[in-house]
Amino acid sequence: MIRIKLFIVSLLLICRFVGYSQEKSRIGKLLEIAIKEKSQKFKKDINFNKAQSYFIASSWDSTLVYSMKCLDGLKTDHELKNYCYYFRGCSFKSKKLYNQSKKEFNKVSSDFAFFYKVKINLGEIALLQKDFQNALQYFKGIESLNNSQIYDFNKNNVLDNIGLCYLHLNEFDKAEIYLIKKTEFNKTETDTLLLIESYIDIANFYYLQYKDNQAIPYFEKAYGLSKKIKSFDLKRMATLNMAVVEENRKNFPLALTYRKEYEAWKDSLNDQNKVWAIADLEKKFAIKQKQKEVNILAAENKAKIAERNGFLISSVLLFVLLGTGFYFYRQKIRSNKIILAQKNELDELNATKDKLFSIVSHDLRSSVNALKVSNSKLLDNLESKNYTELDVLLHKNSSIASGAYNLLDNLLNWALLQTQQSYFYQESLHLSSIVQHVEYNYRPLMLNKNISFVINVTASDYVFADLDSLKIIIRNFLDNAIKFSKENGTISIYSRPASEEFCYLVIEDTGLGMSEATRKELLKETILLSKKQNDDIIGTGLGMQLCKSLIRKNEGTLDIQSEENVGTRIIIALPKFKNHG
Repeated sequence: MIRIKLFIVSLLLICRFVGYSQEKSRIGKLLEIAIKEKSQKFKKDINFNKAQSYFIASSWDSTLVYSMKCLDGLKTDHELKNYCYYFRGCSFKSKKLYNQSKKEFNKVSSDFAFFYKVKINLGEIALLQKDFQNALQYFKGIESLNNSQIYDFNKNNVLDNIGLCYLHLNEFDKAEIYLIKKTEFNKTETDTLLLIESYIDIANFYYLQYKDNQAIPYFEKAYGLSKKIKSFDLKRMATLNMAVVEENRKNFPLALTYRKEYEAWKDSLNDQNKVWAIADLEKKFAIKQKQKEVNILAAENKAKIAERNGFLISSVLLFVLLGTGFYFYRQKIRSNKIILAQKNELDELNATKDKLFSIVSHDLRSSVNALKVSNSKLLDNLESKNYTELDVLLHKNSSIASGAYNLLDNLLNWALLQTQQSYFYQESLHLSSIVQHVEYNYRPLMLNKNISFVINVTASDYVFADLDSLKIIIRNFLDNAIKFSKENGTISIYSRPASEEFCYLVIEDTGLGMSEATRKELLKETILLSKKQNDDIIGTGLGMQLCKSLIRKNEGTLDIQSEENVGTRIIIALPKFKNHG
């Protein structure tokens, strides 16, 4: 009877441990990283991005809703389908709807990068449904995967589950092998709590089969390690097991010692509970005392109120009248303040809207008119076969179209930023790679003006910023540098020595430059747009405003150094990625 009792304790421990492993390894670091990479790759798929964010946050109902919306899309990528099926399988499993979970997991194709996690989940479901034979097949397929850099799972959990399957299938020899494997694995992991649990598991396994000589050393090891931990439950379990072992060996004095130690651990818990009980009683007593004092004061106040009843009635009426008037007065003031704040905000928005309409209509009309005039000249030169002039006009048309496109692109990004609809995610970015990527698209424009271009960005600089907004910032400042540079000029992008908190990126040109008054105006904190300073060059100031807003949102700073007819130096400070390396 005692042996059976010990084994039941061990079996409950195994079940508890399996549940713990599932909870700790539901997602895994490698899978989470892969999901975030996919969300960046498919950031236009709103349903997938919401499904993955809810999945990582363990919001299962929302995960099921948005993963289904993603799957309903006709153009859903095959890879995204696998992720959505996986999300749904895990969600149903967490909600204990195991049959629905199996259906979703079985829809995941075998070329899925994390297909081994699908097998682990199906094995755990089979184990929970007591389908031990199928569970064993799933876990045996996972056992041989050892490279932790590629496969992200808890090997201890897999070994434990295989042993548990064999145990339920009454294949004790094989169960023994895996219990020992689990114990050896926990030794290498240096996890004392798991190692004690493993010793107790295998000891009870031997003890159930009356293999006392093999069981007792493991009981002793578990007891010895329990001295080094703070878990009262494991201390009591290890001590109780030793007491039962000694009683079965008829060594009653030593068994009594273990029983006393067991009771001591039990008493320590009871003492703690008693302390809390006493504290609770003292709290209740203090409350009663305070309540008595309150009752006495209430009786005294009642007597005083009775004496001054006439005076108080008139005073209360007067106070009510004054209070009512004061309340309505404050409400009126508060309403006026709210209305005034809303009016100011509306005026500000209208001013911005009017400014935008004015700028966009003027510059788009200028661009379209310039394009119209240029096309007319193009037709004339085409008839006269003046190919030299044709080449000049075509390049001019390209420049006009590029300017109009940049205006519309900045307008869209500015509108998204103002309405808080833009996707923003700060991460570690290699500054040199981003600069080279943006610069590549502007090489034809620089070659057209015969501009020399130099990049000298430190390869070790990593910034903590949003990728899309950083590209927009560099693209706008580089576009301005090209726009305001004369032919045969020079544009340089380089790094300044970094501080502890910031990396400094400098974009320098030998163009027209600007006055000190213009420089100060560009650096002002305002939601309105800057005026154009040179009517011969298409520009709205919208790009500069957009860049300032994005730099602030990335927790950076902007500085401008410029001299007329000499050039301009744009200095962007962005926060470092501190965990790099």
